[in-house]
Amino acid sequence: MKSKIFEKVLKLEGNKADVKPPKKIPQPILSPSREGFDSRNIYNPAVVKEKDRIVMLYRAESKDDNLTGRIGLAISYDGINFFRHPEPVMEPEYPWESAGVEDPRVVKVGKTYYMTYTGYDGKTARLCLATSKNLLTWKKHGPIFKDFKYEKNNIEGWTKSGSILPEKLKDGDFRGKYIMYFGDSHIWMGVSKDLINWEYIEEPVLSPRKENFDNVLVEPGPPLVSMDEKILLIYNSAGNEEGTLKYRVGAAIFSKDDPRELIARTENPIMVPEHEWEFYGHVNNVVFVEGMVEHENKLFLYYGGADRYIGLAYWTTDL
Repeated sequence: MKSKIFEKVLKLEGNKADVKPPKKIPQPILSPSREGFDSRNIYNPAVVKEKDRIVMLYRAESKDDNLTGRIGLAISYDGINFFRHPEPVMEPEYPWESAGVEDPRVVKVGKTYYMTYTGYDGKTARLCLATSKNLLTWKKHGPIFKDFKYEKNNIEGWTKSGSILPEKLKDGDFRGKYIMYFGDSHIWMGVSKDLINWEYIEEPVLSPRKENFDNVLVEPGPPLVSMDEKILLIYNSAGNEEGTLKYRVGAAIFSKDDPRELIARTENPIMVPEHEWEFYGHVNNVVFVEGMVEHENKLFLYYGGADRYIGLAYWTTDL
């Protein structure tokens, strides 16, 4: 996506980036249902704009099973009040996702929607890909990086959280290709000619910082943002603060000519847990952004609060 709003909220000075924090709606915009597949937790949403509607795809878990992740769909005309589809649009089908399909991120290129999501088998998380023409029915293409060598918790091949730039690069070593940032400890880069088949660069492009808010892990947020000669990544992070793990949101700027090159990064988080429903839930002290869309002169950020609720923050054009 592209947005002029970022020209107002983002300032660069050397290798430091300063992003004006968005305003938050103080209450969740979506909470667990009384019954059904999203009756325990509803969080970590992706969003896309279709004509005058915002379509959300969200991670859901039921109180009636063992936290099996499914993906639900909801539609809104104002970006705040959503009508939920009664059944999940994606459920576990294959061995690599037997314990859940989780954490979608969605971009549209041409007439096709591309969803990255996590397939979890109870032991290993694998970044997977699915495509759709209508957002309701999805064709699964399986794990994206079958030979990924990184180990997390002594488990090889652990991958999550794929944020795609929905346009081909025009210059540099990756000219004519799509890129994606992914990972949930460090952040790596993937490269593709067709958005289906991906290769990864072995060295991370972003890592935790020992003396900062993101000292434990970093993880991509919404799809990447094109900004002239730069790429904006809004990322989620975890940091250990006096023995307490807190999830907060940061931003990083990369070169579009060489998207392995980090130009600048926020010294301070742009979003932190502030409200009770962000402090306490299935996992405490979490704000986790995955969806972003421009709508009626606002740039909406959709996020999970404490892994139980969906919240909304926004920037406006009249900043």
